[in-house]
Amino acid sequence: MKLVALNYKYFTIPWNVFDFIIVIASVLGEVLGEIVTTFLVNPTLLRVARIARVGRILRLIKGAKVIRALLFALVVSMPALFNIGLLLFLIMFIYSIFGMSFFGYVRKSAGITNLFNFETFPNSMIVLFQMCTTAGWSGVYQALTNDQPPDCDPTLNLPSHKGDCGDTAIATPFLVSYVILTSFVVINMYIAVILENFSQAQEDVQQGLTDDEYDMYYEKWQRFDPSGSQYIQYDQLSNFVDGLEPPLRIPKPNHLLLAAMDLPICEHDRMHCVDILDALIKDFLGTLLVPVADTEDDPSHEIEQNRPKNYKRITTTLQRQRELYLSRRGLKAFRTNVERRRDERKTREAISEKAIVGKLIESYHLKTSAQSNQQ
Repeated sequence: MKLVALNYKYFTIPWNVFDFIIVIASVLGEVLGEIVTTFLVNPTLLRVARIARVGRILRLIKGAKVIRALLFALVVSMPALFNIGLLLFLIMFIYSIFGMSFFGYVRKSAGITNLFNFETFPNSMIVLFQMCTTAGWSGVYQALTNDQPPDCDPTLNLPSHKGDCGDTAIATPFLVSYVILTSFVVINMYIAVILENFSQAQEDVQQGLTDDEYDMYYEKWQRFDPSGSQYIQYDQLSNFVDGLEPPLRIPKPNHLLLAAMDLPICEHDRMHCVDILDALIKDFLGTLLVPVADTEDDPSHEIEQNRPKNYKRITTTLQRQRELYLSRRGLKAFRTNVERRRDERKTREAISEKAIVGKLIESYHLKTSAQSNQQ
């Protein structure tokens, strides 16, 4: 229904695009069935993707500033996390080649198994990935330091020239340096980056808007109000807020959201600059619907004092929307009533015409019967 109502503008809202992808994936999982299972992926994965729609509830929680700040910090941290991931992969790549060279033929015991070993590159990457979280490194260390019989057999003819024995002198600095680099340095860099961006996000929320964003607002305002009257027409409001830059921008379609802001409308259908800015700031901070105590320190009193002398509020966007809605309902009811009366009139005319025709036919028969009796 939203797609039909908004047309192509439906895809200008990121949450709508998210819903569209989830719905299409769910439909493919239900409709294609065996085709998807045979040639692509299990359709259960597409149906499970619908769980991601739970994330939409976060946009409804205006008071959950900490959660929104945390998600924002995670999104902002993605490029840095990707770079740290590349660094971690490079370290694992180097150590996997080193491990394959010195421990490729170590006897399988303790932490070295058929899956976790240094015989092949994929298996080396798996055992190193396990150890980067400090999980199981002691078992791997025990297997790599088995360099004396009966724990190993140095007489086996293997390319390592040590049979299936390990090497304590090499394994100790190998594992210690790897665990320090990955667990205590690289992995902690992930946490440091996320915490740094989370702290920055909290500071941005506490500080509100910057001077650059205020300057951007007034620069856009000058294009709609070149005479400097501090007013724009009500029908320009939608285009004005759509032309702003984030975080103040409200993209189209924005008529319902602007109506919900309950912005004052002055004489001659004009909107004041400060009224619009105040509502946009409250929407950005998530306090649009939070009541403000009537105190002397209330900033709204200072805003009222900054109005020009010819400022006279006559209605609001919410009241205007209600008036339009009621007028449309009234017009629709009037048209329905007119059509009903027209149908009733047509029905009455049809009935009267049938009655007249019946009377004429009856009189004609009476006349003809009278003439026949006279003859």
